[in-house]
Amino acid sequence: MKILHISNYYPPHIGGIEQVAYDCVSAVREDAGQRVFCFHSQKGDRRDIVDGVEVVRAGTFLKVASQSLSFSYGKLLRREMKAFEPDTVVFHFPNPFGAHYLLKCLKRSRAKLIVWWHLDITKQKLLKKLFRGQTLRLLKRADKIVATSPNYIEGSEFLPAFREKCAVIPNCAADSRVSLSDEEKQRAEELKRRYAGKCLLFAVGRHVPYKGMEYLVRASKLLSDEYAVCIGGEGELTPSLKQLAAGDKKVEFLGRLPDCELRAYLAACDIFCFPSITKNEAFGIALAEAMSFAKPSVTFTIEGSGVNYVSLNGVTGIEVKNGDVEAYAAAIRKLKEDEALREAYGKAAREREQELFTEAAFRRNVRALLGFEEAGV
Repeated sequence: MKILHISNYYPPHIGGIEQVAYDCVSAVREDAGQRVFCFHSQKGDRRDIVDGVEVVRAGTFLKVASQSLSFSYGKLLRREMKAFEPDTVVFHFPNPFGAHYLLKCLKRSRAKLIVWWHLDITKQKLLKKLFRGQTLRLLKRADKIVATSPNYIEGSEFLPAFREKCAVIPNCAADSRVSLSDEEKQRAEELKRRYAGKCLLFAVGRHVPYKGMEYLVRASKLLSDEYAVCIGGEGELTPSLKQLAAGDKKVEFLGRLPDCELRAYLAACDIFCFPSITKNEAFGIALAEAMSFAKPSVTFTIEGSGVNYVSLNGVTGIEVKNGDVEAYAAAIRKLKEDEALREAYGKAAREREQELFTEAAFRRNVRALLGFEEAGV
């Protein structure tokens, strides 16, 4: 079997969709001929090898409303479809620019199409309206549609009409992302000593509006000095978040964390804060990673998002009304003050992650989707 994976970008480019695309490739690396087609973050086209798999990258000249644009994309994709002759195309959505050219190529191909639906286009309302017809054609052509949670199937504007084609494959907390080295264990102990006597809250993610870090910073102002609030990541909102937190000594901005430091903070923290507020947060890989460390979480209710499928209210953490800063702070206080509850939720979080969100579970699901047995083709 030959499989062509089409993603927005691909490692070493960092991103949630890119990580899922990489995990898909890894799941059948030994059993299928594979190629990856994606955008290149720079102008020139590029062809390279990532972990033994050829990656074709179409150079970009502009990015508009989160959509990369490329002069060479269509030509390169036609060439790859003709030369590689894939049996199956795995297309990671959203990518309306790529979908336009893929649908043209598929008119001359019998390849099966799997649409990996990461999220609806929500923020870019004009873009969504402009490409509505194309999106419907893409889903009609699809043989299978993968959603990352049952919540997202029901909450999507498009997927309920294609429910019979849909399969749920949750994202995973990759082993390499959640396994602690001896040095990282020592670092976690250092952090625990550093914040001794404090309830350590940890959050990580890009500092963009949908991640909701503003709400965590505001909630911190309602907490006593018995807490420490460590926020990893950076982004367009970092300056305004720091300004908002000015005078609140509990809040510490850690910047972009290397994986080793991220794991140490996950191991050391008492509560994981995941304050995302919109469906742009379709799943929450960082949330699943925190659960693998047996950490209870505090989340907002996001209608139609998989966040509230990953962490269950009253089971693995506490979920509060979207955007309610006072309720968010109250949930944090509840977990801090009730050690038994905090430990029970953390234990349940670890169990849920081990059941649904491990790399092994993801691999089994992908292999079943593509028609492979665990022992081979």
